[in-house]
Amino acid sequence: MLVKTRYFGEKDLPDEKIITLEKGLMGFDQYRKYTILYDCEKEGGTNISWFQSVDEPSLALPVINPLIVKEDYNPTVEDELLKGLGDLNDDNLVILVTMTVPSDLEKMTVNLKAPIIINADTRKGAQVIVENQDYEVRYKVYDILKEKKEA
Repeated sequence: MLVKTRYFGEKDLPDEKIITLEKGLMGFDQYRKYTILYDCEKEGGTNISWFQSVDEPSLALPVINPLIVKEDYNPTVEDELLKGLGDLNDDNLVILVTMTVPSDLEKMTVNLKAPIIINADTRKGAQVIVENQDYEVRYKVYDILKEKKEA
């Protein structure tokens, strides 16, 4: 499938790289098909990838594995919100959190409150609101990422 992307031009992606979110992302519920793109040209690699809409080239959100920025991240989610994804286990569970990267990088944040949960086997996902009261919508991560990069 030929996909036009915001940052990577046109990409020819096999069907197994397409993730379906039945309810879309919050605020973008009309777009249901996504893929995850990595910027392989960054020196030394990067922990940040892009959650790219297959239907809308301009919709690409930076995402990261939450365990990179919060090692004890353990979201509590109602089973009902995940039942359409299929059986989840440690081997097929992928959790991503969206990032906000303003021009002042020191104000970079991730949204721990509304992760994207994906079943890698079924390629189905959902963005959910977690029950954890202490997880922030704007969790500051600049210092954490800087420290990890220097390590």
